[in-house]
Amino acid sequence: MTARVSLPDSRTAPAGSTAALAQIQAAFGTTPNMFRAVANAPAALQSMWGAFGALGKGVIPAQLGEKIAVAVADRNRCEYCLAAHTALGRKAGASAEEMAAAQAGQADDPRTAAALGFALKLVNERGQVTDADVAGLRAAGFGDEEIVEIVAHVALNLFTNYINVALNVPVDFPGVALKPR
Repeated sequence: MTARVSLPDSRTAPAGSTAALAQIQAAFGTTPNMFRAVANAPAALQSMWGAFGALGKGVIPAQLGEKIAVAVADRNRCEYCLAAHTALGRKAGASAEEMAAAQAGQADDPRTAAALGFALKLVNERGQVTDADVAGLRAAGFGDEEIVEIVAHVALNLFTNYINVALNVPVDFPGVALKPR
């Protein structure tokens, strides 16, 4: 797979991307190809990395955020994000079985299942959810802050999915098969 844009590193990236690339390198121990592709546009890299940082400090637990990410990635056929977030979900303590279920939008835990169902409805309906959809999240125990963060997680994952799919970014995480359609 050949990327449709260059994949600069900290030596070849635009000056406006170097600080974020250094932070990404420190966080991951490497610089994943997705961030290298986005580094071509410093404003986009700062936006993406800032969103990851902000949501990482939010009220949605890391495991749930990663489960949302794999569900959205599978729906959007983004092999890169599916691989990356499956690995990150495992690192956050989720089992392989839990991550595979989340990829299909499923979970044994009713609260997680409600969040995944809502996230996929956001993707499928392009944000056109109903009062009943939001009420379902509330019934599962989610408050306003969590509901807004779920939408933010979906939006960030749409951003990353579109980057990886549109720009054909080579996967540099252990591969995970997309669910058959």
